[in-house]
Amino acid sequence: MKISENWLREWVNPDISSDDLVAQITLAGLEVDEVLPVSSAFSGVVVGEIIAAEPHPNADKLQVCQVSDGAETFQVVCGAPNARPGIKIPFAKIGAVLGADFKIKKAKLRQVESFGMLCSASELGLSDDHDGIMELPAIAKTGEDFRAFLNLDDQIIDVDLTPNRSDCLSIAGLAREVGVLNKADVTPVKVAPADVTIDDAFPVRVEAVDACPRYLGRVVRGVNVAAQTPLWMVEKLRRSGIRSIDPIVDITNYVMLELGQPMHAFDLANLSGSIVVRMAKKDEKIVLLDGQEVALRDDTLVIADETAPLAIAGVMGGEGSGVNEATKDIFLESAFFAPLALAGKARSYGLHTDSSHRFERGVDATLQEQAIERATALVLEIAGGQVGPITHSVNEATLPEAAVVTLRRKKLDQYLAMSIDKDLVTDILTRLGLEMIEVTDEAWSTKAPSHRFDIAIEADLIEEVARIYGYDNLPSSMPQAAVNFTPLSETKTQIQVLRSILVSQGYQEAVTYSFIDPVLSKQFLPNIEPVPLANPISADMGVMRPSLVPGLVKAYLYNQNRQQSRVRLFETGRRFIGTVDALADLDQQQQVAGLIAGARHAEAWYHGSEKVDFYDLKAHVEAMFALNDGGKPTYERSKCEFLHPGRSADIFLDGQFVGLMGELHPQLAKELGANQPIYVFDIALAAVLNAKLPEYEAVSRFPEVRRDLALLVDRSVPVSELERVISATAGEALKNVLVFDVYQGQGIDETKKSVALGLTWQHPSHTLSDEEVNNSVEKTVAALSEQLGAVVRG
Repeated sequence: MKISENWLREWVNPDISSDDLVAQITLAGLEVDEVLPVSSAFSGVVVGEIIAAEPHPNADKLQVCQVSDGAETFQVVCGAPNARPGIKIPFAKIGAVLGADFKIKKAKLRQVESFGMLCSASELGLSDDHDGIMELPAIAKTGEDFRAFLNLDDQIIDVDLTPNRSDCLSIAGLAREVGVLNKADVTPVKVAPADVTIDDAFPVRVEAVDACPRYLGRVVRGVNVAAQTPLWMVEKLRRSGIRSIDPIVDITNYVMLELGQPMHAFDLANLSGSIVVRMAKKDEKIVLLDGQEVALRDDTLVIADETAPLAIAGVMGGEGSGVNEATKDIFLESAFFAPLALAGKARSYGLHTDSSHRFERGVDATLQEQAIERATALVLEIAGGQVGPITHSVNEATLPEAAVVTLRRKKLDQYLAMSIDKDLVTDILTRLGLEMIEVTDEAWSTKAPSHRFDIAIEADLIEEVARIYGYDNLPSSMPQAAVNFTPLSETKTQIQVLRSILVSQGYQEAVTYSFIDPVLSKQFLPNIEPVPLANPISADMGVMRPSLVPGLVKAYLYNQNRQQSRVRLFETGRRFIGTVDALADLDQQQQVAGLIAGARHAEAWYHGSEKVDFYDLKAHVEAMFALNDGGKPTYERSKCEFLHPGRSADIFLDGQFVGLMGELHPQLAKELGANQPIYVFDIALAAVLNAKLPEYEAVSRFPEVRRDLALLVDRSVPVSELERVISATAGEALKNVLVFDVYQGQGIDETKKSVALGLTWQHPSHTLSDEEVNNSVEKTVAALSEQLGAVVRG
């Protein structure tokens, strides 16, 4: 939130410098992002008045003006179309300096001498408006220094407020905070009830009382929308980052900045029947003030009349009911909307407004009447009109209740590592606006003020006392705790070891968002309904990820678009499987996922340029499983939607599905814009990290015996099935099965493949005889023939 320091000091003016004020606000937890000057650094500019203006004799678009500074008259050549006699303007006299290097000098333009310059707002660094010279109000004193007239020796303080401190999203709120910090009196604006001069009222009906417990409205007739917004208001709005539009809109924006209550003004002529605060009907449409047409959802609160929606409540008004140049009568709205009713609604429609920013975080539920009276007074002062009575619609049962919170002395001393005097604690809490219900030596029982939504538990009060007392005044002390070393588990590999293994294979660890684009989720897993977020950061981060793979692929594409072709990434984290209707049963599974693409080796003269393939990925997966003695994985052809049907596999451990791996489906890769094959794995983390308790096994002193088998089997038979049958029938002395060749082609039936395996036996207590080994081979071959139709090649 941007505020003018001078405006803040109108409310509270502690005897400290600007730098100290900024530091104080930051140390109190309201971080100041930056401090900016309200204008460029210029000098020598005064308030001037154009006495006469005549066409330039040698140029169609120039005028020769006679400009008074209150003491002398100067001839100035000007090209602004709005230069005319009688207006007051910023006049840069000879010797004036605009910006760093631009010094005003006597000049001759088309043979006519010019003794100065008439300035636009952009030339003075006040705005981007350079269409003409800046026009000043008639009350401006001719000859007065322009910086003094506009009070430009000011600065803009940009405060980055956390979501819980919505009470400071106004001058009043920030002044209240500065007053507490400095024990200084706050001088609020005086708001008196307007004199009601007409009986006109517009009926209000609130149907959604939970979402809108309080709604106030007032008719003001005969306003002059063409009236000029006073320069003091325009400047305060500008310094807060808001552009002046017309006096009615400017007033509602001003009251929002001043008091913290967003407001809206409707053109009364465009309202029908009554104001109805209700939930939208599904696919009901509204054209907003920014010209965007929106199809509403039935979870959206709207302000409507008897015929159609007029505004998205707390977000933005509709184009058809807004104030325009033809408006004569207005209906002022000042309402309290429940934060949860509006949370995320603006973002879900691709919007973010000053109003939604405040309502989502919480607005003081007692502020509405003060705000509407303040706006009424300003409308009468600037645009005139006749005022009707305020229409109230209040549901006390659904208004927020002030929290009653007890602060215990024991807890306060424990957290702050010191004891603060009881009277000082009471003074701090009282200055913060808390009502003291009961104060004892052991505790303070308090009631939070209506503007402090964030005070709900004891820890909140401890934080408030520490904040106002001053964090830098708290003693520094080392934590007192016994050191407790926890032994490492022998049945679980540390995740850091897994990370090291992957890094040694050339991977880099990635950390991606746990929420992804629902469209991307559907592309990868069309049959899984992802868990939607109630309040997403943006529309393309609207669901919880059902797999880590989409995030890694998105990261790969980011690298690809920056000329990085060799990419290896891995991530550990949760995936979320379940439904929003059964969040208690939401399955949050810890996974390890990885991605490789591009060259097998980093570019070097001694390496070729071969691309990675499925077997590179498989080697990396098996390296992870080899970390412990948790078992050897087996593989089956995968039916995963986002993987290549012929270059992918489901991974099993002890007969249980634990993950998958393979090439990203070519069609999906093409849709996403990948320019080369991408290989991914996604495995349950526990399957990789869990291990069996290590057992000592003596190294056999007896020789190994190896037999090689070349088997002819159907192409559909996976090698893992051959290994399974061999392991089950070759005897306990079988030590290893190695696949060293697979052949398909000439000399073999096109439905067959030849698989060559090396079988190694080694007995722990004696040397195996040829007879024992031959018997094992015969049993194995018989089992392979019977179960898989395998034939030994001659």
